[in-house]
Amino acid sequence: MDSNYGADSIQVLEGLEAVRKRPAMYIGDIGFKGLHHLVYEVVDNSIDEALGGHCKNIEVSILEGNSIRVRDDGRGIPVAIHTKEGRSALEVVMTVLHAGGKFDKDSYKVSGGLHGVGVSCVNALSAHLQVDVERDGHSYRQEYKCGAPQYPVKETGTSTRRGTTVTFKPDGDIFTQLVYNYDTIAARLRELAFLNRGIRITLTDERELDDNGKVITETFLSEGGLVEFVQYLDAQRQALTQPRFIEKTRDMVSVEVAFQYNSTYNENVHSYVNNINTIEGGTHVAGFRRALTRVFKAYGDKNNFFSKMKVEVTGDDFREGLTALISIKVPEPQFEGQTKTKLGNSEVLGIVDTIVGEALNNFLEENPKEAKIIIDKVCLAASARHAARKAREMVQRKSVLGGSGLPGKLADCSSKDAELSELFLVEGDSAGGTAKQGRNREFQAILPLRGKILNVEKAMDHKIFDNEEIKNMFMALGVFHNEAKELNMIKLRYKKVVIMCDADIDGSHIVTLILTFFFRQMRELIENGYVYVASPPLYLVKKGKQFQYCWTEEDRETAVKRLAGEGDPSKVDIQRYKGLGEMNAEQLWETTMDPETRTLRQVTIDSGAEADRIFSMLMGDEVPPRREFIESHAKYAKIDA
Repeated sequence: MDSNYGADSIQVLEGLEAVRKRPAMYIGDIGFKGLHHLVYEVVDNSIDEALGGHCKNIEVSILEGNSIRVRDDGRGIPVAIHTKEGRSALEVVMTVLHAGGKFDKDSYKVSGGLHGVGVSCVNALSAHLQVDVERDGHSYRQEYKCGAPQYPVKETGTSTRRGTTVTFKPDGDIFTQLVYNYDTIAARLRELAFLNRGIRITLTDERELDDNGKVITETFLSEGGLVEFVQYLDAQRQALTQPRFIEKTRDMVSVEVAFQYNSTYNENVHSYVNNINTIEGGTHVAGFRRALTRVFKAYGDKNNFFSKMKVEVTGDDFREGLTALISIKVPEPQFEGQTKTKLGNSEVLGIVDTIVGEALNNFLEENPKEAKIIIDKVCLAASARHAARKAREMVQRKSVLGGSGLPGKLADCSSKDAELSELFLVEGDSAGGTAKQGRNREFQAILPLRGKILNVEKAMDHKIFDNEEIKNMFMALGVFHNEAKELNMIKLRYKKVVIMCDADIDGSHIVTLILTFFFRQMRELIENGYVYVASPPLYLVKKGKQFQYCWTEEDRETAVKRLAGEGDPSKVDIQRYKGLGEMNAEQLWETTMDPETRTLRQVTIDSGAEADRIFSMLMGDEVPPRREFIESHAKYAKIDA
């Protein structure tokens, strides 16, 4: 394979002109998510080298000034003159859209970046990018500004190593955010390490020093792969079985599956194709679920485990309390849409079904004790599902028969257009009353929530539907689950749901409880971009008729200095808003509800697996991991022993 990977392996499909004009078409958006996507595109090139067996080490560094450097020990991008283009293959790869070795089956057998837009898009959207290549005993370099080469590829010396180093700084004229988040990048690199056993990925943050005066460095290396990934995700849950691993290749499709049952009531299945997180699933997930249901159902029937059940056991019951990871490698994956979130290869369903089915049959026959534990869990899930259906039907019946079908506490908006309508979930009746006075009645609806809602992370479904505040949210939104726990999104009454709580610890806890509810019970709303968190101010700084709202301590200090001028800072009045109810209707409107001036934080899911772990850790039963998380992430947190 090495001998075939030369300059002419790079095949050109089209140019790069449109990237800077319409960047969101290529990287999703030009905010936080798109900024981090640049890093992943470059890292994915190195991972593709690793998938081919040519790379073992990948180093990612966040440099001062929020530049990024990615270095690998792969083969190095070819630098010889490309016959068709008449210039260095390196320059072709870096400056031409859809140019790369991934279109050549002899160069890459498996690749995640099949559209080939990756590194050239990063180049186009970077104010400055430098690529260094070491191969065949020599080192080479080329630099670019906004995607344009500053000079031809030049040889810079000799080298005994090989690999590619890409250093880039995102263009401030393109991106609305330019500060990289360490934890966000770390989560993706950790995921890649689990998915690719034996590859060492190092992340370094050179922007600040740790408590020992050293740069922050973390190494991700997994020898156990998906089994370790399952254990990582289930670390805060009570395991009912040992993690099991399935691995087999058939018809050039490599299948890896790891699964484990725990005592929770949620299904947590995460899937990947060529390292791409397929958040919408696809044929590989369908094959896994079909095998799981078929094999467990046959085993239970054969041993008369379901004979005394008063309700029928369904596929959903076999997946309650299941944490599973499905990772497949496909030479030519067919994704539904440019977002690569759902696999469409029809042949994969049968392959995964057969491989998983054979392995599960062997597992059940060889491990009768664990099999009985799982079956008992399934029977409990079926009974609970039946109870939940009754509770859900009661809510729906109340919604249909109860006059308007809306909760009495809801102050609805006059607009019936879901695209234009907003629902504010407000902490407390007092703040809810203020919000009702300050809102725009045309398109803003208010639903006050009394106290802290039920922690759905630790509750069975029928208990969830018995909770008054949760019932009110279901009724207000107009969406309900079917038997498969899918939401009927057609009847959604608002396509912007804003969680508005006090800017204090209790308020943050309530936000987390509500977000846990949405993630576990109404995840489709988050995935469609309908859920937001409001940002009420912490302070009102005032002197005479001059005033300024402040959202952070730094804002407050700056405002005091500005309003005091050369005078006495103590003459500046500072009002600390302990709750939304302390603001009058006009203040709440202009700071938190007015679309012209407010700041809303959209809730998105970058990694379903990581979000699953975080919610389990924050809202589950295990205290030590939660304590460690708070101490490491809360800048001003103080936890008493």
